[in-house]
Amino acid sequence: MKIKNVTIAGGGVLGAQIAYITAFHGYNVTIWGRSEGSIERVRPRIDKLHEIFSKELEIAPSYIGAKNPDYPRSFFNDKSEITEKRITELKEINQDTYNGMNYTTDLDEAFANADLVIEAIAEVVDEKKAFYQKITPHLKDDAILVTNSSTLLPSTFRDYTGRQERFLSLHFANSIWRQNLAEVMGHDKTSEEVFDIVVEFAKSIGMYPAIIKKEQPGYILNSILVPFIDAGLRLYGDDIASPHDIDMDWKLGTGSPRGPFEIIDIVGITTVINITSANPESKDPNSALAKAVEKLKERADKGLKGVESGEGFYKYN
Repeated sequence: MKIKNVTIAGGGVLGAQIAYITAFHGYNVTIWGRSEGSIERVRPRIDKLHEIFSKELEIAPSYIGAKNPDYPRSFFNDKSEITEKRITELKEINQDTYNGMNYTTDLDEAFANADLVIEAIAEVVDEKKAFYQKITPHLKDDAILVTNSSTLLPSTFRDYTGRQERFLSLHFANSIWRQNLAEVMGHDKTSEEVFDIVVEFAKSIGMYPAIIKKEQPGYILNSILVPFIDAGLRLYGDDIASPHDIDMDWKLGTGSPRGPFEIIDIVGITTVINITSANPESKDPNSALAKAVEKLKERADKGLKGVESGEGFYKYN
């Protein structure tokens, strides 16, 4: 099977990134939103990505001939590909990507011709189940469906997809033009052929496909990252230290580039609330984690949602 038409369901921070990088690598991409309001919210994200890619390509000539250039790894397979000619080609591709992005709320327009559907809606089990049931009648028999869920298992949803063998997880990291990670995880009924097709698709859009051999909540990345963030949130929830000092303590003590609250700002406070609220510990109002979730909700209500909103725990230009 050759993938040509790709639909991204959901235009949040990561959904927009997945859509843009997929179109940038030559696929026909449609972004589906539940409403016109959803579409209007994704357009500024696409505008921003076009700007980011443009800036990346403006500075790309400085990587030519450098020994260890810190280049966007989804743009070039390796540093030998960084040439003036290729940079010029990518600038044209970036503009074509921006101009050619397709948006729709219509189910048939979004899904009837899709070879691959990437679900990137909210990390809420019932919402995902309802989405799969809604789109199933509109999908081609051979369409592949993947979820970008960051913590939930594909086996949780396979019975709702109408295509158990053609359903699996494809989870992306954030800022995927640089942090070009895509975790591929099936369930016990996922077809090996389909799994391999998705791995090749991930490679074709400049990702490193981390293959997960069996289902694991949190995959690889979030099996490590979520406990790290939760540890920071517990310190915050119990007023042990400020987010700034927690971050600085971690960075200075380990040499890491970011602390937990800087990462929360990048991921987005809304996403962190959804993930953390699923932790049974957060159901106990006296727990440090539950107190932290309430603090996060207060910040979200004020519009302090992280990098995308311009301010979270830190301010961004």
